Amino acid sequence: MAFRAFFGLLFGGALPEDLLEALGLVTKASIPKPAPPKPEVKPEDGALQLLSLLQRESRILDFLMEDLGPFSDEQIGAAARDVQSNARGVLLRHFTPGPVIDAVEGSPVKPPSGGAAMAKFIGNVPATGQPSGGVLRHKGWRANSASLPKLGSRSDLMILAPAEIEVE
Repeated sequence: MAFRAFFGLLFGGALPEDLLEALGLVTKASIPKPAPPKPEVKPEDGALQLLSLLQRESRILDFLMEDLGPFSDEQIGAAARDVQSNARGVLLRHFTPGPVIDAVEGSPVKPPSGGAAMAKFIGNVPATGQPSGGVLRHKGWRANSASLPKLGSRSDLMILAPAEIEVE
């Protein structure tokens, strides 16, 4: 036991648990159990969560995956209105989107300060140097906030919407 204690302290920095118990220094009940590992959150989890929210509230996957060939333009337009309205609600609730440049499209503007990702120049762009301005063709979008609900104990984030089975 002396050798086990010596080498346990030398290489592990602590006495082995079974040796502590054999010496009567602790009981099994007093040895704390290690905390369960925290669930690993991967970057794609947020994307899957957003897609799941959009499906649950606006049925966007049902709309995008449907073959629209057999439907009339009026039927597609009516379905698109509901999908758009409900998807917009999800985006407003969870991301508070706003324009990158808050100006009227078609008006002259200067590029926003804050980095190259803030504006994309199109048209007759010089090969060298950044233009000092131009005509605004699209305001751009930025997320003013991002607040997805906490991930629950769902076992499989890859399930965006469960199958629905009606029992008769």
